[in-house]
Amino acid sequence: MTALQGPAAIRNFFRHHHTPLYYVNTSTFNLLGAEAWINNLTFINTINSFDGQHPHIFVPHDTLAHGLHGIAAANNYLLQHQAVADYVHKGGPNGAVLFLMFDEPTEILARNLGLRVCFPPAALRSYLDSKVTTTCLANRAGVPSVPNVLARVESYATLRRVAQALGPDLVVQLPYGDSGTTTFFISTEADFHPYARQIAEQPTVKIMQRIRCRQLTIEGCVTRHGTLVGPLMTEMIGFGDLTPYRGGWCGNEVFAEGASTTLFPEIRQQAQHATVAIGEHIRQAGYWGYFGLDFLLDQDTGALYLGELNPRITGTTPLTSQAALDQDEVPLLLFHLLEWLGVEYAVDVAQFNQRWVKAEQTTSWSQMILEHTAETVDMVTQAPPTGIWRMAADGTVQFVRPAFHPQALTSVAEAFFIRTIDAGHTPTKGDCIGRLITHGRLMTDDYQLTERARAWSHGLRAQFATAATDSHRRRSLSPVMAY
Repeated sequence: MTALQGPAAIRNFFRHHHTPLYYVNTSTFNLLGAEAWINNLTFINTINSFDGQHPHIFVPHDTLAHGLHGIAAANNYLLQHQAVADYVHKGGPNGAVLFLMFDEPTEILARNLGLRVCFPPAALRSYLDSKVTTTCLANRAGVPSVPNVLARVESYATLRRVAQALGPDLVVQLPYGDSGTTTFFISTEADFHPYARQIAEQPTVKIMQRIRCRQLTIEGCVTRHGTLVGPLMTEMIGFGDLTPYRGGWCGNEVFAEGASTTLFPEIRQQAQHATVAIGEHIRQAGYWGYFGLDFLLDQDTGALYLGELNPRITGTTPLTSQAALDQDEVPLLLFHLLEWLGVEYAVDVAQFNQRWVKAEQTTSWSQMILEHTAETVDMVTQAPPTGIWRMAADGTVQFVRPAFHPQALTSVAEAFFIRTIDAGHTPTKGDCIGRLITHGRLMTDDYQLTERARAWSHGLRAQFATAATDSHRRRSLSPVMAY
């Protein structure tokens, strides 16, 4: 086959793509709208976000009957479901599959269905996903991290001894897990006590000096031609309107250079250089394809530090893709698939990457993750529909029309909302109940939610209705965590 030359040829290849491709996950969440530019892509989900109206989503009818704990467990459940097996077999041979989270049993189950997993092995992903591994890898790559020490911590006394040089205010991270629930801010023994057991159970934790920082994120793709890098984004972290966790991720913004003084070109360039360096080192470890990096920008010194590595598609993938589509560029996801489908193509890596350093034509987009912030365990009896919502001048919101992806937005007064929980589910603290994408920014330059952002959060939450339930009726079902 002749190598695909240029963005138009690559996009055209996927518009006429015939190999069955499946995204198996709790919802469409991370690949939202990808079916519009990837032919023969089907979502196999546990959440019926579109109420059965989306032509490219398959949800087994009896999913509500099963308690599932963790995204990988949900995927394994789906791959063992007879209705899913029948659906995949009907789709034809030589299918390929993408996941957000998966483990070794997932790989076996996928192979049993005749599906090729388009990601590096779960064991390699797990190894790289460790925050301890990431720190060591960054050191080798010459990418700075916040001053830290890696050590086993069996007690508060041990913590103070090993981290003596880092000052009184510390941040302790467990090797694995969502940062919102596995990152602990510790200044006193009273701060340490609630997490003592979790910390002591780990052979090694990462202990960092606490800095005044802003969180940033970026995605890359390791390819045969080099590491391609997407646009640098701001992150929303710990906003009480959106998440119950102090360090919990709850949204992102992507925007052009002139839209803010936050991300000046030097910072974009530093982040891109760091991403390329990390990409080269994970390639040497055998990793190919999509990954994301989180950065911490020190407000006092201006230093940019690596936070963590996510060896997968991430929660910011839809914004990375949308930014590329707005410029008739190729989304990173398509380069990932070209690598794993073995398709020959050409790309000018330097030219692709430079576009996002200049960021001159980047369209502003924001997304917010709405989590269940209360301690209550009430069952959802009514949930708002997925689609286009509009905000009136007084800040109230109203559903205006069904839609399948954010490209259907027509003005800054509108937002695309995808529901990530169904009626009959009982969310627990921290579960994601929905996700919103809209034009423009939802944070100020001093990292506060805008009034528009708060209005969207309050308005959409008001669309949910719940009823009290007891422990016998309670069902914590399909995981709806946000990544």
